[in-house]
Order: sequence, then structure tokens, then C-alpha cells
Amino acid sequence: MTAARSEYRFSPEEKPLFPGAPYSARHTRRNRVLYAVSAGVMALGSGLGNGMITANLTSISGDMGLYVAEANLLLAVYVAFNATANLMLVKARVQFGITATMHVVLGALMLAQIIQILHPSLGTAILARAISGIAAGGLTTLSLYNIFQVFPVKMRPIAAVVGFSLPQLAVPLARMFPLSAIAPMGWQGLHMVEFALALGAWAMLNLIPLPPVERGKAFEPLDAVTAVLVITAMLLICTVLSLGRFYWWTDAAWLGWALAASIPLLGLALLIEDKRARPLLWVRWYGTSDILFFMLIAVVVRLGLSEQTYAAVGLLTLGGLTSDQLHPLFATVFVAMAAGIATVALTLKAERIVTMIMAAAFIIGLGAWLDTHSTSLTRPPELYLSQALLGFGTTLFLGPALMFGIGHIIKRGPNYLVSFVVLFSTTQNVGGLAGSALLGSIQVMRTRVHSERLAEAISTGDPAFIERVGGYAQQLAPRIGDPIARSQQANALLGQALNGQASVLAFNDAFWVVTVIAFGIGIFIAGVTLRDRLRNRSVPTQVPA
Repeated sequence: MTAARSEYRFSPEEKPLFPGAPYSARHTRRNRVLYAVSAGVMALGSGLGNGMITANLTSISGDMGLYVAEANLLLAVYVAFNATANLMLVKARVQFGITATMHVVLGALMLAQIIQILHPSLGTAILARAISGIAAGGLTTLSLYNIFQVFPVKMRPIAAVVGFSLPQLAVPLARMFPLSAIAPMGWQGLHMVEFALALGAWAMLNLIPLPPVERGKAFEPLDAVTAVLVITAMLLICTVLSLGRFYWWTDAAWLGWALAASIPLLGLALLIEDKRARPLLWVRWYGTSDILFFMLIAVVVRLGLSEQTYAAVGLLTLGGLTSDQLHPLFATVFVAMAAGIATVALTLKAERIVTMIMAAAFIIGLGAWLDTHSTSLTRPPELYLSQALLGFGTTLFLGPALMFGIGHIIKRGPNYLVSFVVLFSTTQNVGGLAGSALLGSIQVMRTRVHSERLAEAISTGDPAFIERVGGYAQQLAPRIGDPIARSQQANALLGQALNGQASVLAFNDAFWVVTVIAFGIGIFIAGVTLRDRLRNRSVPTQVPA
């Protein structure tokens, strides 16, 4: 039996929970294996390409003739379109079906990659990043839908956790790609990998099609207005978050103007949605206590996870390590994230959701605390445990957070699906960007502070200072004959060493910030949980008449 046979009769329990989702049919073992492979391909396609660009952005910017700040615009565009992709994709799947919608999206992605390969430029790269962000939103959902076909209907919660968490494995996997395979000829290898992933996803979509969906008219004219306003506002916000620490927040006036312009655009979109009878976004639902609680936790935890992608990598790069030398570290992270997915799948229950989110926060805090003792001699083996804890905490958080949202959608009704998906994508994508901006800004500011303190602590008459400068001068003697020039160069080398030490201390400060944030949110959740339990105990039990 194939998934697309029209004569198959679906039972009521195989009906999808949400509009635009496929039925969950009973499949042969062969088809289940094919759906599992398809889910893996979709998961890799959703995040691997952007992960490789993020990991190698500094080198890519040099090959493109751009400053690092300019190249960060690529990340801003990707995050903005990925966070808002489901504004249109959810309704497109309802009206046109999954296959037709993804054929258009994947076709556009492959075309954009071909254009970028043939005519590499900042413009074509931005176009490819925008379409890649949209495609990633669709592929993440496809990975989830394919996993639904692997598990029996009664195991839908486990399927949801596994399907939504699989794309997270693309992040450490992207760090393990050898530079020799993707860097030559202007990073054409990287673009070919992205093209191959899109082609593979397209092939699997046709090889093992998903069961049918219940289609119907979904789009309304005001949907386009809301989408344009939200996407424009998100582009402005993401641009500010990506470039703020490079141009510095208070030095570039245009950063303030961009952020100020995003507020009325977003406000107008929310006002329009609040007045609609059938809105894309249920604005008043966003203001309920449970959803505000969820947003706070999701954003804060995502801020903490930026420790891994920005601070830990930045510390090791400062020590002179290349991307290829970090492969064992991210292999460890990959295994830890897979273990987190398995743990959630085996232990998740409705009554444990808040407890597991709290545990994830404490685990992330512990991992960040272990990194606060880093030095200029820290190397990947010293970070295996801490980064494994962060990877485990990532996937331990995502599954329960997803089930928390799905539970609220089931209570409210399927019309709230778009609102939750957009909310979750925004907290995870924009939260990650905000986390890197926060930690990057802290690192820059604290480096200046530590540099000044170290410089003040040094006395030119200090024997240690004289010995260090003398050692540098001795090393330079075979190349610099002039003693005055040699002395000046030796002092400059000492200044570089002090600045490097200041940078390491600044990274430790960034680790401390993540530690405090993670432990703080864990303690906050514990306090709220304890308060609710005490309130429930104090309510007298009513005896029915």
C-alpha cells in the first residue's frame, strides 16, 4: 500500500489534528522506513545550509569582498523570512495542498541557488537567503509530517517531539563539514550542498508522497497586507540585531531609525489582525498569561543557547583554532542533542512538561557555568562536557515547549495554528539572533574594561613586564636589527597579548551572563510551579450534591 492510494479509507482517529496536515495512514514497514528517510532529508534541508553559512561567515565575507558586518545581513534576511514563513505557508497547504506548495518553494530555492552559483554577488546571496528561510519553514513542517507517518496514531506526541527536534541536529552537523569540500572556487561547494539538499527534498516528496490533506479556500485579501507589514518589520528588527554590535548601537543613527520604523509597521499589522473576523494572528491570545509565560521562557532559553553558537566558538577561534579543528567538539554536541531527543520521546507526559522545561534551563545554566573558568589555553576537550550539556538542554527544551503550545491549540481550536507557529518560529529564530547580539555586545564592552584594567596593572618597572618585553625582543632579534624598532615591536606584541587575555576574560563574563539567565529562569519556573501547587492545595474540595 502507498500513501497516496485514493481507495484507502481513513478512520476517524487517522484524521489530522490541524488543517493543512496530512492524514496518518497505516503503512507497510517499507513505507515507514521511506518516510523516516524522507523526514531526515527534510530536516537536513531545513537547517544545514544556513548552519554552514553561519559557521563560515567570516571567511565567506572575505571571498565576497564584504566586511563581516555586511555579510551578517545574510543572516538577518534568513531569520526574518524563516520566522514569518508560516504566515503564508500554513494557509497555502490548506488551499493548494502540501505537494503543490512545496514544489513551488523548492523550485524557487533551487533556481535561486543556481543563480547564485552562476552570478555570485551580495544581491543574489540575499535572494537565496530569503528563499532559503521560507523553504526552511516548509521543510521543518514536512519533516514533522513524515515522522507522523512512521509512528502509530497513538504515539503522535512522541512523533511531534521527534519530528520537530530533528532539524536541530543540522546545526552541529553543519560545523562538521570539512572546509576543503565546501570552500574552493568561491564557496561553490557550499551552494552545491544547498542545491543538492533542495533537490533531495523534492525527490523524496515525489518518491514517497504524503497522504492527502483536506483542502479548501483559506486565503483572504487582508492576509497579504498583514504578511507584507510583518515581514518588513521583521527585516528591520533582524537587521538591527545582526549589525548593531558591528556599527555599535549608539554610534549609527540609522539603527535607531530602522528599529523605530519597525514598531508602527508591526503595530499596524497587529491592529488589522485584531479587527478581523478570521485573523491570521490572534492578537488577544498573545496577551494571555500562559502565552506570555511561554514567550518569556522561549526567548530567555534561546538567549542562553547562543552561548554555544557564539561565545564558545568565539573563544576557541580566539585561541587560533580553525573550523576543522572543532569537528570532535560538535560531534559530541550532535550525540548529546540526539540523546536529548530520545530522552524527551521516552519520558514526556503532559504533567511533566513544565518540569522538563525547568530541567532544561538548569542544565543549560550548568553548562554555561562550566565554561566560566576558560583561559587562553582552553581547547575543545575542556569544553566537551559543557557543550554536551548545552546541546542536551536544547532538545530537552524544544519538545516540551512544542507540546505546551499544541495543547493550547487543541483547547482553542485549529484556527490558532498559524498564530502559534509564527510565535514559536519568532521566539526561536529572532531569540537566537538577539542572543548573539547580546553576548557579542557584552564581549566587546567587557574586553575594553579588562584591557584598561590590565594596562593599569602593568608597571614599566615591573620585573615581569621587563622580562616579557625582553623575551619578545629576543624572538624578534633575527628579523629586526634596529634595537629601537625591535623594542617598539616587542611592546606592541605585549599589547596584543594583553588584549587577547582581555578578550578571554570578556568571554567568561558572557558565560556568566548566560549562567545567571538560565538559572534565573529555572528558579522562576520552580517558584511559579510551587505557588500553583500551594494554591491548588488550599482550594477546598467540593462534595457533589
